[in-house]
Amino acid sequence: MKKLIIISLLAFLVTGCTVVRIATNNIDSMVDVVLSKNNTLYNTVGKGYKYYKPRGVTYIDTSEYNEKLYSNGNYYYLYIDINSYFYKKEFTYKENKDAYYSRYIDINEKKGYLEINEQDGYYLVEFMYNYAKIEALVKEEDINTTVLDASYILSTIKYNSNVIKLVLNEDYFTNKDTVYDLFTPKKVTTDFLEYNDDNYNESEEKK
Repeated sequence: MKKLIIISLLAFLVTGCTVVRIATNNIDSMVDVVLSKNNTLYNTVGKGYKYYKPRGVTYIDTSEYNEKLYSNGNYYYLYIDINSYFYKKEFTYKENKDAYYSRYIDINEKKGYLEINEQDGYYLVEFMYNYAKIEALVKEEDINTTVLDASYILSTIKYNSNVIKLVLNEDYFTNKDTVYDLFTPKKVTTDFLEYNDDNYNESEEKK
């Protein structure tokens, strides 16, 4: 009976196309099912990339190749590393036995990791896959939803190599001093996350 219920959940379509609704009580299942799908949907386009933004996730802002998204009281921060994609940079990840959750990912010939660490009563979710990364600081009860949303976004990112090559050849980009490192878990929250989380709490209190 349990097997039938799980199969039914896996088979239920979110959009009537290729994205599926799955049981959200198991992080491993969420990651495996969503990332293994060859999703071709997209509804958001950036400079040299595009991806599918799940229902309930709202676009807020873009800063170069960093996007700020919002869903159900939580901010997601999406970072696109076009340098590492274009030059096919390799990385290694050692699973962290002290983390709330830690996993190295190698699915569909794309690599990454998912690491979740407790921090001051919240949980820092760091999900890197296919040269892109999503970070979010959420409550424990929101971890599964956050991982599910991040799985959909990261699994649907498609790059345009021709556009990226042009961007990398532009003088304004090559002269930038900013160095991106998506491959190393932060362990502590960035000021960007802390600042925006505080702003959200203040706005909710005013409401």
